[in-house]
Amino acid sequence: MPGKSKTVCLINLGCAKNLVDSEVILGRLSASGYIPFPEPERADIILINTCGFLEEAREESRKFIRQMLKLKKINPSKIIGVIGCYVELARENLSSLFPQVDFWLGVKEIDRVVEVLKGEKFKPSAQTFLYDDNMPRILSTPPVWAYIKIAEGCSHSCAFCTIPRIKGPYRSRSIASIVREARQLAELGVKEINLISQDTTYFGRDRGNESKLSRLLEELIKVPGIAWIRWLYGFPEEIDDSLLEVMTDPKICPYFDLPFQHAHRRILRLMRRGFDGRQAIKLITRIRQKIPEAVFRTSLIVGFPGEGQEEFRELLDFVRQAEFDYLGVFTYSREEGTAAYELGDPVSPEEKKERKEEIMKLQAEISRRRLSRFLGRKLQVLLDGSSSPGKTIYYGRTRYQAPEVDGIVRVTWKKKDNPPRPGLAWIEVTGYSQYDLKGRLIDENTG
Repeated sequence: MPGKSKTVCLINLGCAKNLVDSEVILGRLSASGYIPFPEPERADIILINTCGFLEEAREESRKFIRQMLKLKKINPSKIIGVIGCYVELARENLSSLFPQVDFWLGVKEIDRVVEVLKGEKFKPSAQTFLYDDNMPRILSTPPVWAYIKIAEGCSHSCAFCTIPRIKGPYRSRSIASIVREARQLAELGVKEINLISQDTTYFGRDRGNESKLSRLLEELIKVPGIAWIRWLYGFPEEIDDSLLEVMTDPKICPYFDLPFQHAHRRILRLMRRGFDGRQAIKLITRIRQKIPEAVFRTSLIVGFPGEGQEEFRELLDFVRQAEFDYLGVFTYSREEGTAAYELGDPVSPEEKKERKEEIMKLQAEISRRRLSRFLGRKLQVLLDGSSSPGKTIYYGRTRYQAPEVDGIVRVTWKKKDNPPRPGLAWIEVTGYSQYDLKGRLIDENTG
């Protein structure tokens, strides 16, 4: 199949780590003569980058495959390729279920799309694909911020998680490669970089302690043009003094994304997780003493086997005491191939839903109270260029809000003034809701 003039629509499902892979795939396709195209109905080739983490995500992937195959039925010349985590997890089942799909690529060969489309042979890798700074990449995020994936895989053994089975053990990029990529992004006008992996605080341990996260942050601070650096998703037991020290630098967002998962010691032991509620509160207190502006995001699981009312109440008390700024709750999903699978799934879906709703109701009150401290303050925001049609409202985020998962800031300006440019600006906070802030533009500073 000749590459020239062929249009490709890539549908990304799942997490930000998937998104980075999709951006790299698009970069490779574009460099090989293919044309990225946003409309699957009119594209010559459709790629679906799937998520296989939970059954809910797998069903979403199956739904998109069905929808795209309907387009192929209308136009049999359309090429459909399905790639990513779900393929790695269940390639044979998927190929039996959807024989009309033209090709399947798991996480070990996800970067071989061009070779497949051109009919070229290639040797599959033994490791999950991990890109570097030499590979072309087409950003799909707003021009002022981007993700950098610093590692792939996971070496933990959490009882509920399928990621090590899909992705394999943790493997870090070199600090030099990540810094070079940050410089490239800065030259494109990116102001904020968000470091992501399955466990960002584990970074470098497969390479030796000299390459750990604190060292990486120290090097990224030196990159001119980058104003905000944020890392996402870490394990609480990996927070050490060197990391806390470097996080006092003004370029590092005082943001701690620490999924504690639960608070009850017995449930955590069944989950194969460390840090019970008492230890977690101690760590949070320590961080807030060191970095008073620190904000916290966590994720929790309700309905894990063995969680009764007593265990759930302890979890609820933990949320009340910790006062997280942002919090997400998952209802337990029994996943075949995980250590927890043998424990069964005794908590009913209705009970899981009720527990999730109770925590989120409490968290909404906490979040609103936490945001109230910003009222009347002057804060720097990153405006991404999006706005409400016909209104003098732009959307942005503070250093205390991560992209796509946290709240936003709705920024207004005087009608007689020109709309603000994407980039950094200063606002005065004029209001807040459960999860969002409102602010008035007082000064632009897009440098």
